[in-house]
Amino acid sequence: MSREIYWLTLTLAATALFCLPYVLNRVAVRGLMGTLANPAPEDKPLAAWAQRAQKAHANATENLVMFAPAVLAVQLTGRADALTASACAVYFFARLAHYLVYTLGVPGARTLAWTAGWLATLALIGRVLGLL
Repeated sequence: MSREIYWLTLTLAATALFCLPYVLNRVAVRGLMGTLANPAPEDKPLAAWAQRAQKAHANATENLVMFAPAVLAVQLTGRADALTASACAVYFFARLAHYLVYTLGVPGARTLAWTAGWLATLALIGRVLGLL
């Protein structure tokens, strides 16, 4: 397995697990049946941190739509190298940091982590296009 695919797989796993904390909060706040029911206007709101975790998870999913194809394009074009492997590792840790600081409510760090992931994705695209 290439280093890029390794980091992509870890990123996919982390993104899949990002929902667990806010789902557990939903069960704690609304109970199991309330969690399984369709959303209703009278539902008790989740804790503020859980609402932020839900938004961080949505953001991770949105950004994965750009990152994953960029990794696959690197693989398909045979342009994988130390730069692309590093970019994939940076992306993984940036998204992990983004999820944590967003959930904790640290706005400045959230933006920096998001930017690091975005730049890592751009590096992959730049390598595929032969710009880097």
